[in-house]
Amino acid sequence: MFYKGYYHLFYQYNPNGTIPGNIVWGHSVSQDLVNWRFLNATIIPSEWYDIGGCWSGSTTFLQDGKPVILYTGITNASEQVQNMAVPKNLSDPFLREWVKIPENPIIVPDGDMDGSNFRDPTTGWFESVDMKWRIVVGSLEGGSRGRALLYKSTNFIKWEKAKHPLHSSESSGMWECPDFYPVHISGKQGLDTSFVGPSVKHVMKVSLQARGHDYYTVGSYLVDEDIFVPDKGSQDDEIDLRYDYGKFYASKSFYDVSKNRRVLWGWIPESDSQSDDIMKGWAGLQGIPRTIWLDDSTKMNLIHWPVAEVESLRGKKTVKNNTVLKSGEVVEISGVTGAQVDVEVSFDLQRMEIAEFEEMNGTATAQELCSNIGVSHQGVVGPFGLFVLASKDLTQYTAVFYHLISHQNKLKLLMCSDQSRSSTLKDLDKTTYGSFVPLNNPKKIVSLRVLVDHSIVESFAEGGKSCITSRVYPTSTDLHLYLFNNGSSTILCSQLNAWDMNTTNNVY
Repeated sequence: MFYKGYYHLFYQYNPNGTIPGNIVWGHSVSQDLVNWRFLNATIIPSEWYDIGGCWSGSTTFLQDGKPVILYTGITNASEQVQNMAVPKNLSDPFLREWVKIPENPIIVPDGDMDGSNFRDPTTGWFESVDMKWRIVVGSLEGGSRGRALLYKSTNFIKWEKAKHPLHSSESSGMWECPDFYPVHISGKQGLDTSFVGPSVKHVMKVSLQARGHDYYTVGSYLVDEDIFVPDKGSQDDEIDLRYDYGKFYASKSFYDVSKNRRVLWGWIPESDSQSDDIMKGWAGLQGIPRTIWLDDSTKMNLIHWPVAEVESLRGKKTVKNNTVLKSGEVVEISGVTGAQVDVEVSFDLQRMEIAEFEEMNGTATAQELCSNIGVSHQGVVGPFGLFVLASKDLTQYTAVFYHLISHQNKLKLLMCSDQSRSSTLKDLDKTTYGSFVPLNNPKKIVSLRVLVDHSIVESFAEGGKSCITSRVYPTSTDLHLYLFNNGSSTILCSQLNAWDMNTTNNVY
């Protein structure tokens, strides 16, 4: 949230170790979303209703401008309940101290509900139709149906459950960390969570515990009926729309009133084992904050783009334009530090009009195709892209690349992040990630932006139409950046800009 000139980031944190347990609300503040001051924990287990941990939730600004926190507590009977905390001193811009209200818990599971799967309250929104606040809490019904349970309140303390969920889906499993917010039909500007009107769509996002990914649908919020209806083609059982097709989970968005945008944070878990985490002394991190808005061309998927403030870390710039990449060619981008780099590249697909594209398995998902193809496969147009976090001899690298294919009798752009050669360490998750990228560029130019930070690779295709985050562990200390083309067709890299990235100035 943004309060008195500062962004406040609250996050799940174990101050005593690197494995799950002893969960508190960590708290950091920033004036630019880049450089942070780390404060003491905001909410810690102390009462019968949260002694088992202070778990995920949300912040909401009430109508008088006062911020409040809703969070899930695990009781002394191992039941999940919803609690509230308020600032102790509203004049403190850091909001260092928060107080749990005496009415806690303010929402408890009904007798027929699964009390061990009832968590993660959303930011509240206010509806003038009945002058009531609304929130959603994630839940599980019958062991398989995920639900976004809707609750209403006139004072944000006493809540009543609506007759039916705001949305639900069979066989999806537990819905964690739900998020529900409006987006403009056209334009990048963000909207307050309470905004409704004919010019907006609504986004329902859930973190599916069984799959470990964040999924969303776009549709209409019917206020009078208190239901969310996904648009045709965006139904839960028809299409898998994901925020990110790599390691990205338990995300949360907020409306940034200072810059009129919606900003998204997501958690990047580790790819190694818990014993490795204990040895290295830390585990998990937040990805680069992203601005999100509705894609004007599809009206169905969201665009993600790193917040503009990240560019303040850009240092020395390297430019390499009009680079012809013949089949099998690898070109080093010299002049940049491979461990911390922001690279934007555009490819001119000179031979997109040719007809002999490879026909891929029509039932395979994008990730399956990327895993089966791999970076070494020679197609007609692709694979081509970037080797990042690469050793000088190219025995180690993470490959982020495109491949133009025919799939289900349609021309499709496949984006892959291949981690199979990312490290010499063993017992790592080296999944190859993939997604299909909406392709509607008549100029036959495709773009790619990749942010690299030592062991994190965040990739944004076609201006943010699709994203893949990879968590890798290169053992080489001499890291480089390369362009490559493994396809049989010549590819033109029409433009490449790469910046060394400076280190953030954080205060602990």
